[in-house]
Amino acid sequence: MKRSTLGLVVAAAFVAVAGLSFAWRAEAEPDVRVYRSATCGCCKGWAKHLERNGFSVQVIDLEDLGAKKTELGIPRKLASCHTAEVGGFIVEGHVPASDVKRLLEERPDVRGLAVPDMPEGSPGMEGPNPERYTVWAFQPDGSAEAFAQHGP
Repeated sequence: MKRSTLGLVVAAAFVAVAGLSFAWRAEAEPDVRVYRSATCGCCKGWAKHLERNGFSVQVIDLEDLGAKKTELGIPRKLASCHTAEVGGFIVEGHVPASDVKRLLEERPDVRGLAVPDMPEGSPGMEGPNPERYTVWAFQPDGSAEAFAQHGP
């Protein structure tokens, strides 16, 4: 085989391998930054739920989580124990990974999703008495509409 032909074969093989690598990476979910108080255990459970569903998660402990929520524009009525940023959206509380994926796929004109409080049965809050809860899509002005329902 001529040297120039060998070079083309090697280059084609590299492109093919790089293409496969790129395709694999394209399927991975975007990174999630989770802000929480250092003492909150259920936040770790939610982060593990996201990781099991293909997300790369970075957990950041904050002294003043309230200031971060204010900075990101989380409506007080939708507040929970942790706040996350992913793909240009805010995710507040125990939102299931399936809803985060749907948010990222559909990219609706919203600021983010929220599950207020800490409903039992939501990801990270598993327990023997799961309750029905709503995932809210919210706007920067604080208005919200139901995005999904979960639970019995």
